Amino acid sequence: MPLTEAVRLALRAIWASKLRSFFTLLGIIVSVAFLVVVVAIIQGMNAYVKDNLTASMIGTNTFQVRRSPISVGLMDDSTVRAVAKRPLVSAADADAVARAVPEAVAVALQSGWPTPVGEVAYRDRRVINILVFGITPAYQIVQDYRFIGGTAITGPDLRSRRPVVVIGHEVAEKLFDQPLRAVGKRIRLDGHELLVKGVIAPKGRLLGQSFDAFTLVPYSVFEGIYGRRKTTVVSVKMSSAEAIGGAMARAEEAMRVAHGLRPGVPDDFTVDKADALVVFWKRLTRVLFTAVPAVVAIGIVVGGIVIMNIMLMSVTERTREVGLRKSLGARRADIRRQFLVEALVLTALGGLLGVVTGWGAAFGISAFTPLPARISLWSVVAALAVGAGAGVIFGVYPASRAARLDPIAALRVE
Repeated sequence: MPLTEAVRLALRAIWASKLRSFFTLLGIIVSVAFLVVVVAIIQGMNAYVKDNLTASMIGTNTFQVRRSPISVGLMDDSTVRAVAKRPLVSAADADAVARAVPEAVAVALQSGWPTPVGEVAYRDRRVINILVFGITPAYQIVQDYRFIGGTAITGPDLRSRRPVVVIGHEVAEKLFDQPLRAVGKRIRLDGHELLVKGVIAPKGRLLGQSFDAFTLVPYSVFEGIYGRRKTTVVSVKMSSAEAIGGAMARAEEAMRVAHGLRPGVPDDFTVDKADALVVFWKRLTRVLFTAVPAVVAIGIVVGGIVIMNIMLMSVTERTREVGLRKSLGARRADIRRQFLVEALVLTALGGLLGVVTGWGAAFGISAFTPLPARISLWSVVAALAVGAGAGVIFGVYPASRAARLDPIAALRVE
């Protein structure tokens, strides 16, 4: 039997029992759609972290000298205790790093963890849960902040402890409706009156978390309001990504000298770049990638068993048809191919419907929720391969059983 004829017969049999075929494939459709949607969300998150989140949190072409590594969430208890014993990163350390990397575009000192969350007020309007950062002027260069109004914090502001503040776009919009109206106004930050010097252009949101709900104050003013924090962070911006490696090595050497560390003694600080955040995120998503195949496999197995049972029922219902075909000269291989192709076409259609459903769900998630989603070609190919593979695996036994039917006995069946 030619393959085209087998496909034609398979499509006719599926169309003859449309409702049964759909419910037969429901497990395959759901499993494949789940695979496509989860992979799309993870890939979208990975792309967002790489392209946007790292730049928003750390800055482009930037590395940091920190007391604790970015991946602190994945450290064991003993490592966390060891990190807690490290000395604080200080302004003197920032100066040492600046001297070691004179070609840096900017070297900034900023307040570290824990970051205060404050209340900002103007007249009768209040905005809560606003992140407050104490910074040196270079931090605004490190973060590539673009101002839609006003000016940045300057060196004289830092040295003279001027009560000024730069606010994120969301804060300005909630307090003044029109963000540009914020410039020159006096607002209260946790009860302290500050003059708004500038408003920063919006950077967007991720997972409901805004990157525009923050305030920047001179580090000297920050200490006056919140006291000395447990740690600070030194950020170094280079002119290109290629320059980061050598600069990191020199910064590490300068920090070891500044902390008086002898050869062989481990660092009591961490030098991290944006890639560390990407690696940290991918280690978290690897857990999902480990669980997804197991969930999909369960759905495919359940769907495959249903398909096998339905195909066995189909063989029983069409026993007389099989006997008639054999009596007219059809070989076992022809009968086996007919039923195997039918199972393959059935599951391939299920895989295709699953991909379309998953694609639509991923588009809806990306359009109507904070979650980014990005469809990957490999996930679509894998989903189709899973569907087709299930047809081959679970269609072999029913096809072999149909091929072994005795034509005389089959013709006697009423």
